[in-house]
Amino acid sequence: MDATLLAALAAGMLVAAFAYASVGHGGASAYIAAMALAGIAPADMRPIALALNLLVSAIATYKFARAGHFRWRLFWPFAAVSVPLAFIGGAITLPGHAYKILVGVVLIYAAWQLWRSARAGEEMREVREPPIVLAMAVGALLGLLSGLSGVGGGIFLSPLLLIAGWAGTKQTSAVAAPFILVNSIAGLAAGFTMKSASLPPQIWILGLAVLVGGWLGAEYGSRRFTNPFIRRMLAVVLGVAGAKMLFV
Repeated sequence: MDATLLAALAAGMLVAAFAYASVGHGGASAYIAAMALAGIAPADMRPIALALNLLVSAIATYKFARAGHFRWRLFWPFAAVSVPLAFIGGAITLPGHAYKILVGVVLIYAAWQLWRSARAGEEMREVREPPIVLAMAVGALLGLLSGLSGVGGGIFLSPLLLIAGWAGTKQTSAVAAPFILVNSIAGLAAGFTMKSASLPPQIWILGLAVLVGGWLGAEYGSRRFTNPFIRRMLAVVLGVAGAKMLFV
């Protein structure tokens, strides 16, 4: 990979990691978007995105739990079934065209969610526990999608928790982070087990970039509100990358 392109990619991923970690996400959809714009082959995107996702979501898990927002009862029903399904999804190698369509749809959905949530703040409303069976069914679906696409599933779980009234904003972030973490581990493990995944030598540079951005973003987001402007700009990047995956 060209040094200039690698530097630009690392810088973009650092900003993305900050924005995503501030809401408890790992940033895989943004990393895939950046790689799509950089012209990286679709077959290489999934393992790279999952590896970087793992790093950032681990930091976000720690930061939001330390701030006292994590709820085990809300987390485990979604995660219990999602992990084995993420492993199965990670073991499946989709044809290049099918993968591009799947990821393009995921990126456009992620862009929409980021844009519409740019003004979101901490709401003061009563929340209720999700039914365990329903939560496990949702977790299974999101786990499979996570493994297939190379995202952790948080971009789908978070709006569901908020819309259904199952969690507040900070609680949602605190549950989404470990959900993304365990799914990323499962998806990446499946890829290496089936020998369908490999990481480039430059992964340590990208990893360092997202660690810095993720640490700062999770620290900021677990205690304060995120900057709407950053999230809107990120939404535009995701939308452009999604359109490229679908139509180019």
